[in-house]
Amino acid sequence: MPTALLLIDIQRDYFPGGRMELEGSLPAAMQAQKILTAFREKKGALIHIQHLSVRPGATFFIPGTEGVQIHPKVQPLPGEMVIQKHFPNAFRDTPLLEYLKKEGIGHLIIAGMMTHMCVEATTRAAFDLGFRCTVIQDACATRALNFEEKVIPASQVQAAFLAALGAVYAKIVSAEDFISEKAAGGGISNV
Repeated sequence: MPTALLLIDIQRDYFPGGRMELEGSLPAAMQAQKILTAFREKKGALIHIQHLSVRPGATFFIPGTEGVQIHPKVQPLPGEMVIQKHFPNAFRDTPLLEYLKKEGIGHLIIAGMMTHMCVEATTRAAFDLGFRCTVIQDACATRALNFEEKVIPASQVQAAFLAALGAVYAKIVSAEDFISEKAAGGGISNV
C-alpha cells in the first residue's frame, strides 16, 4: 500500500523564541527529521503541512512573519509538496485528499505539532476518510493546557492524546521503531 509522510505545522512559532513555544519542540523536530530523511532516501511521498492563521485575533502563525516558516530541521526541498491550511484538520479546504487519492496513497505516517490540536484533528479525519494511520509519537510535541482551573502538564496532554489516537485511529510508534520496521521491509512504499 503506497505510503505518504505528513509533517504537520513544524513551524518556527512553536520553538524557543516563537509566539507559541511547545514543550519538547526541538527534540520532536529532530525525530521528524529522521523520518523525513528516511522518506527522502526511499523517494517516498511526503507532504509538508503549513498553518497560516487567518482568523481574527490569531496570535501566532501570522502570515508574513518569521514564525510561520517551516523549521530548518524539516525544511522542504525544491519540488517537495507544501500544503497550506487555515484549520486544525489538514484536509479541510485544502487539496490534500485529492492529492492522496490521485496518488493511490492508503497509509499516512504523521508527525508534527501540536499533538492535541492539528495532529489529532488530521489523524482522526484521515481515519474517517479510510486511511491507515501511523503517528510517530516522539516526532510530535504539545504544551500544557488548563482545565477547570488546573494545569495539565504537557507530558500528560501528550500521553492522553496519543493514547486516545492509539485506541482506534492510528498505530503509535517511535521514530526509532518506525525506521527499524522500514529497514526490515515495511513502512515506506514508493508511489
